[in-house]
Amino acid sequence: MIKRVILLVLDGCGVGALPDAADYGDAEANTLVHLAESVGGLSLPNLEMLGLGHIAQIKGVRAMGQPSGCFGRLAFASAGKDSVVGYWEMSGVVQKKQAAVCRSGVPSSIVDLIEQVFGRKSIGREVASMETMLRRYGVEHMATGAPILWTDGGDTCVLAMHEAIMAVSEFHHRCREVRKTAKEAGILLRVVAQPVSGEHDRLRPQIGRKDCVHEPPGVTMFDVLSRSGQIAMGVGKVYDLFTGRGFTKAFPVASGIAGLEEVVGMLNKVPRGLLCATVDLWSEERTQTATALQEFDRRLPELFEKLRFGDMVIVTGDHGRDGALSGATSTREYVPLCVTGPKLAQGVDLGTRMTAADVAQTIAEALGADRVLHGESFLNALKSG
Repeated sequence: MIKRVILLVLDGCGVGALPDAADYGDAEANTLVHLAESVGGLSLPNLEMLGLGHIAQIKGVRAMGQPSGCFGRLAFASAGKDSVVGYWEMSGVVQKKQAAVCRSGVPSSIVDLIEQVFGRKSIGREVASMETMLRRYGVEHMATGAPILWTDGGDTCVLAMHEAIMAVSEFHHRCREVRKTAKEAGILLRVVAQPVSGEHDRLRPQIGRKDCVHEPPGVTMFDVLSRSGQIAMGVGKVYDLFTGRGFTKAFPVASGIAGLEEVVGMLNKVPRGLLCATVDLWSEERTQTATALQEFDRRLPELFEKLRFGDMVIVTGDHGRDGALSGATSTREYVPLCVTGPKLAQGVDLGTRMTAADVAQTIAEALGADRVLHGESFLNALKSG
């Protein structure tokens, strides 16, 4: 009987283009494969033991003859390729197709709205990564106080503001107002408030990121777990992506390995339910991404050593982020699915799951909650013997 589930979502961890990836300009996307090739191979012995080498041919990662975990890959039935799409579908909500609001940059109508709420001009406004925008506009931001604005090319606007220019609490408030005003104008927009610190030419993200998102349009696994009396802890941005609905408590963390560290520290305090954590290892510099991913793998035994009978660990992703594609932020890809736990089956090929909602259905069944609308459980395949 499963009593506790640890769901680790690696931000931007793709393993190959989805069949409709060409519609998004991502036909050649393969995040982990291209990352490994760019650094001469990846050393991921713990993910390797879980079966990662059976999911994709990743340089340096072997396909183990007897994996200790179960493995497969998740497809996405929803349209889009950002974290909202990925996390919502993984929770059981499949979204209908709609045109991306910011496909070619932040449109002037949204820029005007943002500048009205902030009472000052913005800078940037293009499709780009955070590292690029902080490097490109850091000096101007510190000189003028203008918020740095960019998008991932989907339905997300990101604003960066130095904590010395505007208090983090006020920054959060204004970004919430932007999302609210956009909704009133008929625009469903995710607005990310990213506080930054550091010198004018070396800005860096600071803890305190806030994702301002409208509520999921359907019942999620967090909703059904809450109704069944289960605990649901959100580590990192996942809490914000669901506006906190269905969660017991939120644990904000900085990027990098902090999400995994927080989960390991919580294991002795949270005896049942779901611990869902964002682990954001991505960097614009691919060698840094590879180093962070290998550090995550190296630290996994700290988690495994604390597991007990009745625990299930799921490692997966929310979308791809293939740095080999020019100008790419998020990419339309399959994501890996690795599952392990004491007394669970080993070496089972879970295949290609046609929707990430299968994760939600599996967790709901495992923890004795009601079904969600979409997805098929793979819990039976995890039962040993």
